[in-house]
Amino acid sequence: MEQPDPPLVKDAPTDAADRSLVEDVRALVEDGRTLLEAELAYQKSRAALAGRTAKSMAGWIALALSLVFFALMALVMGLLLILAPLIGGLGATLVVVLGLLGAAGLSGWIAARRWQAMTRRLSEDEAA
Repeated sequence: MEQPDPPLVKDAPTDAADRSLVEDVRALVEDGRTLLEAELAYQKSRAALAGRTAKSMAGWIALALSLVFFALMALVMGLLLILAPLIGGLGATLVVVLGLLGAAGLSGWIAARRWQAMTRRLSEDEAA
């Protein structure tokens, strides 16, 4: 003879007199505590994963930036070697240096304009 499996949740009493408000509040607090513990464990695992990923990303970004730096240095050397026979060593150096300073000035000007635009937006948000 097989017995049926017991129910996982106790049936709610149909008579209000059989229920206790204190028991209901205790059950609610216990459920809240369980949910909070589960949420904290979930967020802790997400933070651990994000930390490991951020460390890995930082290494790859550093490698990428250093490779870009060396590629730009190779470009500068190539420009010097190409221009030297045409306008001489000193002229090639001056052209490359002036070109780099122009590119740096343009980059700084764009960065300054974006900074000003951001500060304007932030000050408008505070005034509103």
